[in-house]
Amino acid sequence: EAVKWYQKAAKQGDVYAQSVLGLMYQDGKGVKQDDKEAVKWYQKAAKQGDIYAQSTLGLMYHDGKGVKQNYKEAVKWYRKAAEQGDVYAQFNLALMFESGKDGIKQDYKEALKYYRLAAEQGNDGAQFNLGFMYGKGEGATKDYKKSVKWYRKAAEKGNAKAQYNLGFMYGKGQGVKKDYLYAYMWLDLSASNGEKIGNRGRDLIVKEMTPVQISKAKNMVKECKKKKYKSCD
Repeated sequence: EAVKWYQKAAKQGDVYAQSVLGLMYQDGKGVKQDDKEAVKWYQKAAKQGDIYAQSTLGLMYHDGKGVKQNYKEAVKWYRKAAEQGDVYAQFNLALMFESGKDGIKQDYKEALKYYRLAAEQGNDGAQFNLGFMYGKGEGATKDYKKSVKWYRKAAEKGNAKAQYNLGFMYGKGQGVKKDYLYAYMWLDLSASNGEKIGNRGRDLIVKEMTPVQISKAKNMVKECKKKKYKSCD
C-alpha cells in the first residue's frame, strides 16, 4: 500500500516520495530490488534539490550501480549534496580530490576544503585525513599543531589510526610537547582498537621509559578507556 502511495505522489512530483521510492528500489523494501529504478527516482529527487538523493546518486555513479560508472557525474552530485551540508558527500568528494584517480584531477586544496567541512561535522575519517594532510603539507602549509588537533578529535571518537598517529606525534614531539607517557597511552589504545602496528610503536616507546613511567602510563590507559577517550591528554 505504501509503495502505491509513494509511486502516485512521486509521479506528481513530490520530492520526498521520489527520494523514498529511490531508497525502496535500492534496498528492495516493498518492491523488487532494482538499481536502475532507484537511479531513476533519485535523479528526479536530486534535480529538485533533495540532499539525500544527490549524495546517493553520487555514490551510484561512482560505483556504477544502476547506471554506467561516471566519475564526473559522481563529483557533480556529491558537490551539490556537499554544498548543502551532507557529511558523506563531503567526505567522498574529498577522497576523490585527494586520490586524483578515475579521470578526476588531483586537487589537495579541494580535498582539504571538503575534509574540513566533514570534520567540523564530527566525521572521524575526515578528521583523521585532515590531520594527515596537515602533517604532510598537502593542500596547506605543513602544520603539526593542526595535525595534532584533528588527530586528537578523531582519536577521542575511538579512531584507531588517529590514536596511533597522535601517539607517534607525542613520541616525536611534533606539534605537541614530547611526552612518552601520552605516547604510550595513545599507542596502546590504538592497538586495543585494532591498529596492527600499535603494539610495535608502544614497545619502542617503552625502551625510553622508566618502570615508574610505564606503570603510570598503564593507569592512564585504563582511565582514558573509562572516559571513552575524551579529555585524556
